[in-house]
Amino acid sequence: MTETLDATVATGAKALLNTTTTVTVRPRYEGSNICTWIGFKHVNYLVEEAVLDHFRSAGLSSRSLYEEFGLGLDIVDLDTRILHAFHLDDTAEAKVVPDTKDGADTLGFRVTLTIERDGAPVKAVASKVRVSLRPDGYLQSAEQPPTELAPYVVQRLGAHLAGTAAETTAHGVAVESADTTALGEGRGTQAATDPVLARLVGDTNAFGWKWRIPYPYCHFTERLQMSGYLRQMEEVVDLFLADRGISIRTLLDDRRWIPVVPHSRIQILEEALMEEDLYTVYTVEDVFKDLTYTSRMDCYVVRDGVLVQTATGRITHGYAVIENRRDWSLVNFDDHVVRALKGEAAPAAAG
Repeated sequence: MTETLDATVATGAKALLNTTTTVTVRPRYEGSNICTWIGFKHVNYLVEEAVLDHFRSAGLSSRSLYEEFGLGLDIVDLDTRILHAFHLDDTAEAKVVPDTKDGADTLGFRVTLTIERDGAPVKAVASKVRVSLRPDGYLQSAEQPPTELAPYVVQRLGAHLAGTAAETTAHGVAVESADTTALGEGRGTQAATDPVLARLVGDTNAFGWKWRIPYPYCHFTERLQMSGYLRQMEEVVDLFLADRGISIRTLLDDRRWIPVVPHSRIQILEEALMEEDLYTVYTVEDVFKDLTYTSRMDCYVVRDGVLVQTATGRITHGYAVIENRRDWSLVNFDDHVVRALKGEAAPAAAG
């Protein structure tokens, strides 16, 4: 490493750990799926962009980290609360505050997104983010990382959680997988037709989905990235609701109801690789009165006949009714929706 590069890394690492940055971000058109409101996935994309810009401002962009040092920048924990709805064409001031504790093995940040409402700034999003740096081993063995960055380098994603209770009890269980992800089957395989999913779901209030990881969900040539897990969480919710008879379109057409998300969190526990089969289990954990429900997403792959949990996450949903092209308001669940979420059969009609 040259003397100039040494100085750049030292200065950049100091900025990463100590300097607050701000950047203006705007949600993408793709995220406006119902009227002009932006879904939780694209709100999280704004948080990701703010963190990437923080690295860029420090002179240690994701590109330079990879090309100069063979280090992939991976968000491994993303915990986001949405306090005000985003609309198409909103601009937000994203503020990134370093939050890396002494002795920590990941880089930590707190991100807030502020938007304007009625001529005044309001905090729309509050997020906590953790980042790992993963050496590239696909093309060639990476050199030793710079000393200033070495504490945050892991040989495999999820290594910072070693010894914790983050994984479910299914992690490490021996299983026999079946070839049930033929490309002609469209969106994947459900629990009833796959033995591993059937075992993972059991008799719980859960929905299981097996799916082949495609390359657009991956980065650094081989592994599923955080934005891919956000897409996975959005999709499994869509499939779960359809399976329970309350699909997004059904409730839109019947009642003009849309799901809203005040909170989501995803943690990467291990690596999931391009074209592996990903087993995703979506479990409803709690229905709070008739206002919100919280669900857990657990993702697995099978390696050498053993289940390996690669991610876990939680998401909270409510419902809102569309009032007009600009406005919506929160509504209470009715009995039909509550029973569907809880996996309960509708009461028999009186004879």
